[in-house]
Amino acid sequence: MTHNKFYFNSDDFHHKQPTSADIILRQQLEDSISRYFYEGCDRTIQNLLSNCRWYVTTRANAMTLVIECPDQVTNWRVLQQIVPMGTLLNSIISSAKIRVCPPDSQGIPFEMRVDELAVYRDWAG
Repeated sequence: MTHNKFYFNSDDFHHKQPTSADIILRQQLEDSISRYFYEGCDRTIQNLLSNCRWYVTTRANAMTLVIECPDQVTNWRVLQQIVPMGTLLNSIISSAKIRVCPPDSQGIPFEMRVDELAVYRDWAG
């Protein structure tokens, strides 16, 4: 499997109303990135993701992997895997972010950019 990096530039995003073709293309891009990411994960991370609601979005001027955790234990396990997930995501899209959301009213989401991985390697180790 070859790794292609995609770069998003703020100039690539238009501030006009998207057409239906734009919406379809964005959905296809998000689906393709999601599938590529999931297939690159090891079984431990795949099992974790299967217990969560997760998706890729490109709407906030950056590609973001959003992981919504059903409980605090799963949230903690996902956070423990943030470095390997970030490393894989960074190999796909260097400007991506990961947002890990705990259950409603049980904390605030944790968000990191994949280009900040070095900061978290020791923390998550």
